Amino acid sequence: MDIKLLPARIDDLKKFCDKSNSPKFIGFLTAQEAAVAVKQFKVGDKYSLSGGYDNAERVMLGILPDWCEEPVFPINPITFSYRECDMLSHRDFLGALMALGITRETVGDILVEKGRAVAFVADDVSKFVFTQIDKIGSVGVTLTNGYTAPLPTSSQKQSFSVTVASTRLDCVVAALCGASRGEATEKIGDGYVSVNSVCVTKPTANVKANDKITVRKRGKFEITSCDEHSKKGRIILKYDKYI
Repeated sequence: MDIKLLPARIDDLKKFCDKSNSPKFIGFLTAQEAAVAVKQFKVGDKYSLSGGYDNAERVMLGILPDWCEEPVFPINPITFSYRECDMLSHRDFLGALMALGITRETVGDILVEKGRAVAFVADDVSKFVFTQIDKIGSVGVTLTNGYTAPLPTSSQKQSFSVTVASTRLDCVVAALCGASRGEATEKIGDGYVSVNSVCVTKPTANVKANDKITVRKRGKFEITSCDEHSKKGRIILKYDKYI
C-alpha cells in the first residue's frame, strides 16, 4: 500500500461510510501505516483496528458509523497443517500466498510453529487461497478454516549477543542489522522501525528487555537482556532473531 495515498483513501472511505451508514474497512496495515491512519481521525470519529487476534502486528482499519459498537472484521484465519519434520518458515508461507497474485494488504500476520501455521487473510481472498494451495514449496499442506487455540508461538528463533554503547533505539537497530548508526537513524526516521508493534520515529527512544523490534526488510527481533556489561563497560545486548 502506498502510504502517501493512505490519508486520501481514508477520507474517501469516511464519506462512503457516512453515506451508506455501514462499516468500511482497509487492511492489512503495517505498524507504520496504522500510525499514519489513526492520525486521520478527529475526536468523536469512530474507528477500530484488528488483526484477527490480540496484539497482531498487521491490522485492518475499520471506519464505523455511529450505530456500530463491535464491528465484525472481514478477516478469516486459515490453518495450514503439515508434518512436523518439514521445516517451513514465515517467508515460505508469505511467498506462496503472494505467488497467487493477491495483494499484500489482503494478508495479515502469519504465525508458524512445527507442523502448523495460521495465516490471517481477508475474507474476499480466503476461498481463492483454499482452491489454489495444497503445497508450500514442496511440502504438502492441509488447509482448514479457523484455528485451535492457542495460536502458534514460533520457536524458529536464533539467539545472538552483541555489545552496544547504549540502549538508544538507533544504537540497538544498528547492532541488530549490522548497519552504521547513521543508517539506523535513517531507517527509524523513515518509519521502518516498530517497537512492540508501534512505529517509533525517535532514535533516542530507549529499548528494554522483552521489547520486540521489527525493522522493515531486515527482520523481527526480541530483546532478551540488556542489563549486563562487558569488561570495557559496554552493554551486552542479548536478543533472539525470528527466522
